[in-house]
Amino acid sequence: MRQESASPTSHLRVRHHRGHTVLEFRGEIDIASAAEIAPHLDRETVRSGARVVLDLGGIEFFDCSGLRLLYRARSQVLDRGGQVHLVCAHPLTLRMLRITGLARLLPPWPTLDEALDVSRPAGPRTGR
Repeated sequence: MRQESASPTSHLRVRHHRGHTVLEFRGEIDIASAAEIAPHLDRETVRSGARVVLDLGGIEFFDCSGLRLLYRARSQVLDRGGQVHLVCAHPLTLRMLRITGLARLLPPWPTLDEALDVSRPAGPRTGR
């Protein structure tokens, strides 16, 4: 079930879909937008047992400030017993995730549906 979304900033849209909070990053994610996004990200990721999807499908630019946001969200969700998944198909962003090692900690999925499907118990991922 999809619920109405809120856009707390022009760079972040929050919506609920299939029992998850989907945080859609949009536009240019740099040091200025990261400072704007951080309080909203924290509000959604510090709840106990949160089920969060970080969706980078709407980004145009993503620097190390964005990487810090992803790592912060991952840590906060996992520290409180939740689940976190990443959606990213942009080749340059995927490269940055791999180079920094964040892709090992937060494996990217190409679509929201695939990320949501991993929340269900399943066999090992193949073809990636």
